[in-house]
Amino acid sequence: MVGHPERQSHRRISPLDPGASRTSPGAPGPPPEPPAAPSPGPPGTRAEQEARGTPGEGPTPPSHLQLEVTSACNLRCRMCLVRYRPPVNRIRGAMPLELFHRLLDALPGLRLLTLQGLGEPLLSPHLLPMIAEAKRRGVRTGFTTNATLLTPERSARLVELGVDWVRVSLDGATAETYEGIRDGGSFAAVAANIRSLWAAKKAAGSPLPWTRVVFVAMRRNMEELADTVRLLAGWGVDEIRVQNLAHTFEDAGGAYAGIRDFTEAESLWRGGDRIRSARAFAEAAAVAEEYGVRLRLPDLSGRRSPRAPGEPGCGWPWDAVYVTSEGVVQPCCMVMGDDRATLGDLRSQSFAEIWEGAAYREFRRRLMGDDPPEVCRGCALYRGTF
Repeated sequence: MVGHPERQSHRRISPLDPGASRTSPGAPGPPPEPPAAPSPGPPGTRAEQEARGTPGEGPTPPSHLQLEVTSACNLRCRMCLVRYRPPVNRIRGAMPLELFHRLLDALPGLRLLTLQGLGEPLLSPHLLPMIAEAKRRGVRTGFTTNATLLTPERSARLVELGVDWVRVSLDGATAETYEGIRDGGSFAAVAANIRSLWAAKKAAGSPLPWTRVVFVAMRRNMEELADTVRLLAGWGVDEIRVQNLAHTFEDAGGAYAGIRDFTEAESLWRGGDRIRSARAFAEAAAVAEEYGVRLRLPDLSGRRSPRAPGEPGCGWPWDAVYVTSEGVVQPCCMVMGDDRATLGDLRSQSFAEIWEGAAYREFRRRLMGDDPPEVCRGCALYRGTF
């Protein structure tokens, strides 16, 4: 996400504000982007509330909800768990509308809704009705897409609905590199679809959806980062964000061997890779300055300042919640895999029962100390390298 060679602080991590940032110095002022998660008040306020609470109590219900609207995907990206699991049918993988409405009803203070998970949101038959309902309730809403299905007609409809943001995944400046990573994707189609979204915004005279391109940095594509920035400078995007691979999967079992091996082979957090990446980041930053592009780069050092007293290592379990398409509740979107860090199941429990339950309380308690849950230890967000 953000940073450059500077160290990210070990302050509380927010779902949409994962650490210190650095923007290319030549970029214009920030565009109207999605808000960060609401401030939790003085450091440790929610954590102290949780620590003092009696059994059955929990922190204030979250104002940010992330829903996996579908577990189906049309690509088999090399760094995604979808590639290493059996394919999921488009209809079977969709989150039911009934569950969606039940969650929104359970969270009347909801301010921010992210409609994405492991699957491709545009495959969900319910995506547009979900966006319309969230906007009707005054909730800021957006999603990440691989953009292969982001046709001009869909772009026009998203602009019409007033969706607040769309993030597009693009990990290379050439078809060979991009298609080698996003297996099943078409570089030419995605490029055209990004430009068609820009055209739809211009035709409607709308700044929304705010558009970010996400570039997942790996050994195989780092040399194309600067050229990717050059390309995107003319495609109407509001920001380019470079991020690292999300997780080491060191805590996971044999079912995760494939994605764990890929991460080990492609991650950039080793000494030699950091030097090479720093050069690539510096070149990309220079191009961004030249073209006036807003660019955010990750920190590879992994060095984080000590936590302040009463401050957790990550704010997700206080500020937000992640729900899979089947209704499994997990602490955050970084977990990948509904058989890891399961905190409850909405098919048999209410949201309040899960949010205030023993599993969530124990997860939060461990994040307050120096012995975090196993699933957090390999997380790039927790480690400050995302």
